[in-house]
Amino acid sequence: MAKIQAIRGMNDILPEQTPVWQFVEATVRRVLAQYGYQEIRMPIVEQTDLFKRSIGEVTDIVEKEMYTFEDRNGDSLTLRPEGTAGCVRAAEEHGLLFNQTRRLWYTGPMFRHERPQKGRYRQFHQIGVECFGMSGPDVDAELLVLTARLWKALGLEGHTRLEINSIGTSESRRVYRSALVDYLSQFKSDLDADSQRRLESNPLRILDSKDASTRRILENAPCLDDYLDEESREHFDRLKALLDAAGVSYSVNPALVRGLDYYGKTVFEWITDSLGAQGTVCAGGRYDGLVEQLGGKPTFAVGFAMGLERLILLLETLELVPDYVNNNADIYVTAMGEGALAPAMQLAEKLRAALPDRVVVSHCGGGSFKSQMKKADRSGASYAVILGENEVANGTVGLKPLRADEPQIEVAQDELADTLSAALAS
Repeated sequence: MAKIQAIRGMNDILPEQTPVWQFVEATVRRVLAQYGYQEIRMPIVEQTDLFKRSIGEVTDIVEKEMYTFEDRNGDSLTLRPEGTAGCVRAAEEHGLLFNQTRRLWYTGPMFRHERPQKGRYRQFHQIGVECFGMSGPDVDAELLVLTARLWKALGLEGHTRLEINSIGTSESRRVYRSALVDYLSQFKSDLDADSQRRLESNPLRILDSKDASTRRILENAPCLDDYLDEESREHFDRLKALLDAAGVSYSVNPALVRGLDYYGKTVFEWITDSLGAQGTVCAGGRYDGLVEQLGGKPTFAVGFAMGLERLILLLETLELVPDYVNNNADIYVTAMGEGALAPAMQLAEKLRAALPDRVVVSHCGGGSFKSQMKKADRSGASYAVILGENEVANGTVGLKPLRADEPQIEVAQDELADTLSAALAS
């Protein structure tokens, strides 16, 4: 019988890979907590209309990429392709936005039926951050300052760059859209296939086309900045001033529009040049109209999402994963002989109680001294605790350094925790 394998583009994360995931997730969690953000957890399945109404029916996500199905009641459901719409739905449904501000974040899997490639999968994981009830550019700036701090905490400072833009209000975009379509229609046959299709459905997405021929045509296209309303222009100028004051470097990219219909005013992307075409590691913007669009009261909102697969790929590509991340154990406790089994388990429990921040692995399954020491070495532990029947009788243990060229020593069992604490701290 043939083995069943994982669905293409939906990958297992193996035990050897999870330590770096835990490192990134813990770092993000710590930084967000510093800024007062609260975690929210939403279901991965939502009503299909939620995404059609929020993302836009003529976007690539809704048209081609969503995993949509009918359940047994005949309702159309969709595996979430992004997190903002679900977060808005949850916050509105549970009354989190009424006359209050909110700083929320979430993490989990998202689903899009794309062509799988390195850094882009059909099931991928995001961390999303959403802020509600704040209208000014100060919260936009906070998100970007926060993200800059995160890059520093991960060791990525200097390996990412920030691009920002303002895409104005829906009315200013409507006027610009008309001017852009009039211009591009003259060159329709010279545009790439995707851009020809978008000319009628979503022409602003043509601005970030990577096709060389389309890029040349866009050089003389109308500029969105010329169509900005005064409020959006002032908001953007104040944002830039706040970033300058905070020392966050950025460049203005007039072609940056983002691919989802709900964005307005501020949009941004953090980009790396170390991953080829998959260069965007974090992106977002302001979406002041989305809550009302989904049935709530008008609510100011801004947020971003970052892809964990791509962020981890960047850390690994640049060899920036700290050495300690991949060490599964600090201490490995062995038991030599049947009479040492129970005392070894008890000793390991005492070490876990005395050293709660250290990983203590107990050897199980028996075996010779040589085989146990091989497993101790493979565990990544810094020290092996050797307990045989003679040591049990004497109240001692053998303590063998595994990562340094130092001799094994004998330590009294009641002094072992203090000895290991000092040795591991040095």
